[in-house]
Formats: sequence, C-alpha cells, structure tokens
Amino acid sequence: MPSASDSLIEDIEDMVSSGDPTPHERQSARKNIMPRSRKRKDTLVYLPFLCSLIPGTQKVWMKTWGCSHNSSDGEYMAGQLAASGYKMTEADVWLLNSCTVKNPAEDHFRNSIKKAQDQQKKVVVAGCVPQAQPRMDYLKGLSIIGVQQIDRVVEVVDEAVKGHSVRLLGQKKDGGRKLGGARLDLPKIRKNPLIEIISINTGCLNACTYCKTKHARGDLASYPIEELVERARQSFQEGVCEIWLTSEDTGAYGRDIGTDLPTLLWKLVEEIPDGAMLRLGMTNPPYILEHLQEMAKVLNHPRVYAFLHVPVQSASDSVLMDMKREYCIDDFKRVVDFLKERVPGVTIATDIICGFPGETEEDFQETVELVKHYQFPSLFINQFYPRPGTPAAKMDQVPAHVKKQRTKELSQVFHSYSPYGHKVGERQHVLVTEESFDTQYYVAHNKFYEQVLVPKRAEFKGKMIEVDVYEAGKHFMKGKPVEDSTPFTPSISAPLLKGEVSGLKQVNAQITMALQNHYVNANLLMEGCCEMRKHGSSVWVVVFQSKDRLLKHECALKFGFTLLNATG
Repeated sequence: MPSASDSLIEDIEDMVSSGDPTPHERQSARKNIMPRSRKRKDTLVYLPFLCSLIPGTQKVWMKTWGCSHNSSDGEYMAGQLAASGYKMTEADVWLLNSCTVKNPAEDHFRNSIKKAQDQQKKVVVAGCVPQAQPRMDYLKGLSIIGVQQIDRVVEVVDEAVKGHSVRLLGQKKDGGRKLGGARLDLPKIRKNPLIEIISINTGCLNACTYCKTKHARGDLASYPIEELVERARQSFQEGVCEIWLTSEDTGAYGRDIGTDLPTLLWKLVEEIPDGAMLRLGMTNPPYILEHLQEMAKVLNHPRVYAFLHVPVQSASDSVLMDMKREYCIDDFKRVVDFLKERVPGVTIATDIICGFPGETEEDFQETVELVKHYQFPSLFINQFYPRPGTPAAKMDQVPAHVKKQRTKELSQVFHSYSPYGHKVGERQHVLVTEESFDTQYYVAHNKFYEQVLVPKRAEFKGKMIEVDVYEAGKHFMKGKPVEDSTPFTPSISAPLLKGEVSGLKQVNAQITMALQNHYVNANLLMEGCCEMRKHGSSVWVVVFQSKDRLLKHECALKFGFTLLNATG
C-alpha cells in the first residue's frame, strides 16, 4: 500500500485520466466478472485542518501591527498554521503582518525584517504594506501573503521553509464581483479567547488623499449577512462573550450587495446571549448619516455597546475637502448631536490629523474648538505623515516643527478635561474580558464601552459583574464589586484555552457526520480500524475500510472530499 507521504497524484484533475475506461466500457465489463474473494482495500479521504491530531515539528513566530481588521487576519493565519501542525512560538520562520497607515508602523515592520534576516530567519510578510507596495526594495526575495489570500498562509510558509519565494496577491472574486476575503469559518487562534473579531467587509467607497490602506484593501466588498451571523453563532458556541465588528468603514457595509449595516446588526443581535456584548467598529460620517434613526435604536439595545468610532480628522471644511473626506463638519456634528440626544450617555470616539498639507492656523483652531466643545472621551491624535504614492504626499507640506507643535497643543486640550469624574459613585454592570497592561487588574467595560478596572479575581473573568465606581482617571474608572451581587456568566459554553484553535471542533463534527451518513462507523477511528495519515505538508487523511467504490465517489461529490483507493 502506498505511503501517505508518497506523491499519489500530480493534480486533482489527474484523478480521471484518458486511460481510464469509459462508463460504457465499465458496464460491459461487468458481464464477464467472475466471483472471487475480495482483497482488503482502504480508502483515503483527504480532509483539511485535522492537524491537531498529529502535532507538527516546525515553529513560526508571528507579529501583527495595526487595526482590528489586521488583528483578525493575524488570528486566522495563526489558526491555520497551528491547525496544520506548526507551533506558534519563537522560531526559524517569522511571519510579519504589517500596517501601512503610518510611517512609524512601516518602519517597525521594515526593521523587523532586517532583524530576522540578520539572524538568518526565513521571512514571510503579510498585511497592507506588501499588498500595496510589493516591489519595495526591502521586500525583494520575500514570500508575500496578500490581504485576500490569508487562507493560503500554510502553502506560503511551507514553501518558505523549503527556501522558496512565493507571492500571492490576487483578489477573491465570484462571477467578477470582489469578495470580502477569505472564508470566515477558517481555523483561528483568538488573541483573547473571550473576544471574537469579525471583519464584515473589506475596502471602502472613499478615496481619501492621505490613505495608503485603500491601495491595499481596495474598493468595498461585503460578506453576506448569513455568513457573518454563522460566524457569530460559532464564536458564542466556543465561549466568546464579546464580538467586535471591524472593517475599513463599517457604515458602508452592504452597499455592494444590496443590504445595509442596521439590517446586519439586527440579525446579529438575535444571536447574542444575555450578558454578552457587541461592539461596532469605525464608521465614516457619510454613510452612517443615512441610518441615524435605526443606529440609535441598535445602540440602545442592552446587548450592544453604546459606542461609535466616527473619525472627523479635521473641523475645517477646507481641509476636509483637500482630504476628499466627502462630508463637511456640519455632517459630523449632526451625527454626534443626534446620537447624544437619542442614545443617552453614548461614547463617541474620533480621530484627528494634525498638520495635513495646506492646514492653516485658523483651520487648526477650528479643530481645537471642536474638541473643547464635545470633549471626546476617546480621541486619537495623529501627526500627519505623507505616505508614498498618495496624493497628499505631493501637496505642499506643513513644516515638521509646526505639525509637532499642533499635535502637542491638541494633546494638551485633550488632557485638560476629565471625562469620567462625574461617574464616581455610580453603580454599573460591567463585562470583564481582559487583563490590564500592568497585570494588576482585570479590565471590564460598561454599557458605554468605558474602561473599568476591577480586582483581579479569577471568578470575574468572562463574567458580567456589578461594581461601584470609586475612582476615575483620564482613560479609566475603578470599580469595587458589589458584595451581595452574583457574577453572571454570558457565555453559553466554556471558552477555548489560550492558544487553542477555533473551528476544529466544527470540522471534526462535519467529518463524523460525513462518515456516519455514508454507513461508515465513525467509532472505527477510536477502535483503531481507521487512522489519520499525512499527505504533503498541510493535508491530513482518514483511512478506513471500503465496501463500495461508487458510494465513496458520492461522498466525494457531496462533501467535497478527495477520495483515492489504495490496496493493502
């Protein structure tokens, strides 16, 4: 019997060759068949992602920079590698998942590549930098995984281990229409087993003059609602108690497939267990304006955080026009004012760029007044960096010392007010999901996604608890658990362990069902009558006794498995 490591076929199309008998010849031959004893015969069923059964020997170290969308991509890549037998730890292969938003992030990425090369490591790069600029000198000779090709990370790493360079940068399409990206049901390793990050779409409809991410992620492409709902459902079954929806612009979701963001949110809300929470990611003003009434209703739902990240970037209409942001400052104010009125206590987070080309002192002061007026509790202040290849890089630049001074001045305004001081003495329900950076506290969030530090007690992790706020800082509050309250468990099942691969249980269940549906006792695996074998570097096989070749081919068609016969 051939070894599972032998090259059984060159390609899937080679399974039926020109030398095989035709159906007519096969039928005619049956008339001349003489009865004889049947030789033992095994069937190889090729199945993906069963590698947890046989651990791999190679190691991969992974580093991710950037937004939550990039973090989700990184989790998927880590999950597929682990599911294929790789160990995710310090190793001879470095997988670097990059961010192209700012110069410093790309600088860190470039420096990491050099460090890896200096240490004779094999390097695979991913993320927005190589997708947008694959011909950069420092990327020469490196393997690249495009942002829509993360489902092929195992192939690329396999080849990198062999010393080969592979570049996969294509877009996923269906009938000419761009897809949101790789499948959502791929294995992944959540950085935090309690939090699932779901990318609802990729790309956007804007063409901001400063943005390099557009070069990498492209135009808007949304996932179908049913796929997103199924991903959320699977996440809750794996013990997740908080879901983050992410994309380059969540407000534009669905415009390419005939639906919209509120429709998706209401479908997702139906799946959220009591006590679990949903957080909506960044949305630009133009598209959320169309759904303000419905968005207010969603944000008031008890299982949705009353939180929205709406980047304004500047309060000057002149600067916004040069940025091609497709809204004016009054549009932004309308969004904020409406939500503050209809969603009491809502948290509005925003972003501001200081020193955009052409920004005058008057322009900047308009932005300062906006911050003073709204006193945003969460404000991301960014000094402008011209990104290569963007229109803004060719504009007349504001002097570096002026950009630095404006960034400093706006930061001082932000630190001049206390957003949480008035909440001391309140009693709040908070969901505990993380550990603080100094490891001294657990981090929880209240209904408004405001950070509340609570005592680090194991029984609180992943629970909804009641606290009395006794202290407030600039970015957080501290809460004392109410003595007579009982922590509530929102998860419908125990969360996965740290580093455990998501999705494998579902794959194993599908295999068991496939075997049982075709009259094969899946318990044979446990009894030793069936076994797992490896074929190639990332494919695993189930080997079991066969009875009917025609039945096996029906199984292949129905479940998409590759079937081969081998005599033993």
